[in-house]
This record gives sequence, structure tokens and C-alpha cells, in this order.
Amino acid sequence: MSIISWSALSWCLIPIALVCAIYIAWQGRANEVLLASARMLLQLVGVGYVLVVLFENPSPWLSLAVLTVMITAAGWIAIRPVRHQSGYLQPALISLGLAVSLHLLLSLKLVMGVEQWYSPNVLIPLAGMYFANTMNAISLAAERYQSELDRSVAPLEARGQAFQAAMIPQINGLLAVGLVALPGMMTGQILSGVSPLVAVRYQIMIMAMILGTSGTGAALMLWLLSRRHAD
Repeated sequence: MSIISWSALSWCLIPIALVCAIYIAWQGRANEVLLASARMLLQLVGVGYVLVVLFENPSPWLSLAVLTVMITAAGWIAIRPVRHQSGYLQPALISLGLAVSLHLLLSLKLVMGVEQWYSPNVLIPLAGMYFANTMNAISLAAERYQSELDRSVAPLEARGQAFQAAMIPQINGLLAVGLVALPGMMTGQILSGVSPLVAVRYQIMIMAMILGTSGTGAALMLWLLSRRHAD
């Protein structure tokens, strides 16, 4: 597979510019997408250098430190739609931690049989995918739950509706995979020369675990929130 040069990567500015133009035409400003794009660039370049160090010096403490940063950031981002409300951050962190830890254990030890759980070249990419998808599910669940409460819906009914809304992206992803799109991990493996049949097995694991992390994470979040409102 050919290596993308930095100069060739500059062509990626075109889709960013297109979206910025739409923002400016429809909302008069493009601050949000510009900030998000700049953060994406800085964060990915920065994490690239960090991963080089981690891969060369594997350590359980360094891996745990990275996971701590990831869960803190994911929890803060997850509650973004309800940040004006109190009492959401702690349930989000608990839900993320429990859901992702369980599915990392399943993936690393039972499915993949990795000897060292803290191997950063395996742990960090998997944790990133699991945290990102669980974060989105929790964010959707929290926003919908609070919206239903604002409409004077009972907490238990709001919980059920919020969970259903949070799972829409995951269910859609399961239905579309292989028909509408090849997921990111599978595409990356195929581009790097891995047999599609091998890539399929890894992708099945990823899809199943993401479904599990998203579902259990959203359910834990909603359970903790509904308990608080029931008290």
C-alpha cells in the first residue's frame, strides 16, 4: 500500500472547505467545523507521536494512563448535549468505564487471546473504537432522556425511549455493513494487504463488541439516571 505524503494530504482541505461554505451560507459562520477540524488535525498528529513511544516502550502503567485520558475525554464529550444540567458526568464516566472494560476483556483475552493485555498496538485502537461508539450512544441517550423529562414524561418511560434512540446508529450499522459500506477497520486491513476473509473475522468481533459497549453503556447511564430521578 502506498504511503500518503503530507502534500497529498492537503487535498483533504477540499471537503472541509465545502462544509465550511455550507455553514457560512446557512448559518453565517463556520467556527464549529473549523475548530473541530483543527482539533482533529492536532490530536491525530499528537497521538501519532505518542503511539510511537508507546509501541516502542510497552508498559501497563502507560497504557492505563492513556485509557484514563480517553475515558475522561469521552465522558466530558458524551454529556455535551446536557452539560447545562447537573449530575450527568459521573454516570457517564461509570457507564463508559464498566462497558468498555468488560468488552476489552472479552476481545483481548477470549476472542484474540492476547498474552499481554496492555500491548498498546492492540489495546489502544480497540479502546478507541469502543470508547468512541459508547460515548456517542451515551450522548444520544442522555440528550433524549433529558428531552423526555422536560416534556414531563415519567423517568421509566423516558429511559426506554432514550435507549431506543441511542441504539439507532448501531442497529443501522449492523444492517448496512457489507451492503452499504465496508467498515473502517476492515477497509484498513484490506488496504494493508490482509486477506478479506481474515479482515471479516476481525470486523465481526468489532461490530459485536461495539454493539455490546454501546448497548450496555447507554443502559447503565440511563439506569443510573432513572434511579436518581426515582429517589
